[in-house]
Amino acid sequence: MATIGMAGSEVPRLLAEHDRPSAELDAIEEQLNSDNRRLTRRGDDRGLVFTLRGETGRAVGVAAGYSWAGIAELKLMWVDDACRGLGYGKNLLDAFVAEAAGRGVRRIWVSTHDFQAPGFYEKAGFERMAEFAGWPEGHSNIIFCKTIAAEG
Repeated sequence: MATIGMAGSEVPRLLAEHDRPSAELDAIEEQLNSDNRRLTRRGDDRGLVFTLRGETGRAVGVAAGYSWAGIAELKLMWVDDACRGLGYGKNLLDAFVAEAAGRGVRRIWVSTHDFQAPGFYEKAGFERMAEFAGWPEGHSNIIFCKTIAAEG
């Protein structure tokens, strides 16, 4: 096996670390984001998160993602079972879309499975862009995009 040289005398080792703490992965992701900012000359990346909280402060819904370089990605959309069917999901999504539009975003991307919420996104004006059959086995992963009209 060939070794990979690094600055100094450190030689990297490949390790299986499936339970790596999320804080460490977040730090590594920030290194990647820093490279992306440098390479694209776009440093406008920001988190985009709306949370629905119950009376006790417990999160019962969230729409979470980010905006960067004229796009947004909705990475996590969830509403507690007890709050579903009451319009809270629509409220979360509408807030996410409005904030993205206010930041100058032109497209919002989201991925969902066929057993989750494709109809929800279609009803909200998202267009089906791709479908990956067999992800997970016996189902599909569907990619949606919503285009936001530019002002003026």
